Amino acid sequence: MADHDHSYKQLFSHPELIRDLLQGFIREDWVQDFDLSTLERLNGSYVSDDLREREDDVIWRVRLGESWVYVYILIEFQSTVDQYMSVRLLTYVGLLYQDLQKTGRLPHEGLLPPVLPIVLYNGKNPWNAPIDIDSLIQKVPAGLSIYSPSFRYLLIDEQCYNKIDLPAHNLVSAIFRLEQSQSPEDVRSVVTNLIDWLKSPEQASLRRAFTIWINRVLLPVRLKGQDLPQTNDLMEVETMLAERVKEWTEEWKAEGLRKGFQEGIQKGIEEGIQKGIQKGIQKGIQKGMQKGMQKGMQKGMQKGMQKGIQEGMLKEAREMVLDAIETKFGPPPPFFTERINSISDREKLKEIHRYILKEDSLEGLEQAIKRQS
Repeated sequence: MADHDHSYKQLFSHPELIRDLLQGFIREDWVQDFDLSTLERLNGSYVSDDLREREDDVIWRVRLGESWVYVYILIEFQSTVDQYMSVRLLTYVGLLYQDLQKTGRLPHEGLLPPVLPIVLYNGKNPWNAPIDIDSLIQKVPAGLSIYSPSFRYLLIDEQCYNKIDLPAHNLVSAIFRLEQSQSPEDVRSVVTNLIDWLKSPEQASLRRAFTIWINRVLLPVRLKGQDLPQTNDLMEVETMLAERVKEWTEEWKAEGLRKGFQEGIQKGIEEGIQKGIQKGIQKGIQKGMQKGMQKGMQKGMQKGMQKGIQEGMLKEAREMVLDAIETKFGPPPPFFTERINSISDREKLKEIHRYILKEDSLEGLEQAIKRQS
């Protein structure tokens, strides 16, 4: 995990990644007012010991007119979602403010600079934690609520982006595409783009960071147990993939089939066994317990597995849509949740997921869904 964290941090220690993150994944008008040529990373000499211990986080600042805006990026690799992420980030932003004040780096008027807190999440489980701290605080009388803290972070959840929705010619999109790749040929295609995008000599460090991340993080996860040759630059990565793409494609497919089979068995086996036993007992009474149970279990397991897989995939698709709605617009009203849960077509759910990325409000999303119907 140390290599995983460090490799990611190295990537987001380059201004090109931060530029593409801000321009490609934050659909707000004020982003256009950033002077991205002024992007400046806060290194160890700029932050306190408390913040230096946050090794997985990256802090940048960028000019907005005459002022600085600080961008605090927390890269989250955990498989479980932290329900109290807003509390963690509020603490880290407080430490940053404290450090700016202690080191005398506040503006002349003494006001605290704005901070854009970003959580970059690439876990498999849908992110369902509140993005504002108000949702975690007990409701109190109106007179007391004015003293409660107000804080919100920006979530960028990799799983919410389909390949077709990712911004083109974008380095962060390239990372997402590599992590969502289904075959060595997919990886090679993205690597070819990176070679073309990162040609200039001053981008040597970024090319190296991508090479290290692919060697130490991406390929070991995709090709577990394989003896992977060491590569020193993206050209060597592309050559290696070209030479071994056929061999690795078969292994990749085999791994995917094994995973799919295991998941299907897990979801369908209980229902299949239950139905099979019931049918087996009924037929066993008539034609013999042994023969009836054998046939009943066989048919029941097959139907149960198939039904379980289909229902599991449909349930997961509904949950992803509802989580995406809550992440972008806040908790949906009950009638909206019921509408989503009543949809039994995965393609319609996929289309709604695309609407979520495009629409700016829950009302706009509702109109888009009505047009779909």
